[in-house]
Amino acid sequence: MTNDPVCTAADPVADWHPLDNPARASLLGPHAHFAEGHGQALRYPAQMCPFTALPDEPDAGSWRDVATLLGPGGLAVLAATQVLPPPDWELVFNGAAVQLVDDRMAEATDSEATNSEVPDSEAIPLGPDDVPEMIALVKLTKPGPFLPRTIELGNYLGIRRDGALVAMAGERLRPPGWTEVSAVCTHPAYRGQGFASRLTHAVVAGIRARGETPFLHAEAANTNALRLYQALGFRPRGRVHFRVARVPAGEPGG
Repeated sequence: MTNDPVCTAADPVADWHPLDNPARASLLGPHAHFAEGHGQALRYPAQMCPFTALPDEPDAGSWRDVATLLGPGGLAVLAATQVLPPPDWELVFNGAAVQLVDDRMAEATDSEATNSEVPDSEAIPLGPDDVPEMIALVKLTKPGPFLPRTIELGNYLGIRRDGALVAMAGERLRPPGWTEVSAVCTHPAYRGQGFASRLTHAVVAGIRARGETPFLHAEAANTNALRLYQALGFRPRGRVHFRVARVPAGEPGG
């Protein structure tokens, strides 16, 4: 399948890497001040980010900790994982995705790294007052979850036309040394003008300025997005899944 942009991409990873479990690496690292937990289970505040984080190889005790943390009927949203829930948990959603990284900085000279990304003059910082418009744009375009407090996870940039927010992109998970580019979206009436590429470049410039490496996730079936991100310099690292599992009604912790 030579037309599949993923097939030629993923390098084998022999040792553990922060991106193997990015939500947990974030909640144990730069986002530790946001973490809510019980035992081995961690999560973000409900209005900030939907993800629940487990150890790399969760055992029965790990899943009991999740059940206690979320309560009976609660939804465990698992990010970029290969882990499957226990058989008695309902698998509500199972979406295949591709994890991509932009690690050119490690291979570039200082001069190349400095000049490879230039902030966009039209990319304006977005703040709490912009959240209602951001949520509306996400609902329309569906790039992934964006909640009332998601903006606290990192920097968000947008482009406006006639005062209205028509495109945005920002930062979400932050494993040590890495930052996820997320919520890249453009209003349907303004697509085809390069806003997604420009905002992605601008967000990447900010990440690189901190000395961190950008990464992101795209639906495995979204070949247009995959081609776009590869054209911007990202390379697929491997396939992952975003899964949602429901805590059984009889689990402890309710």
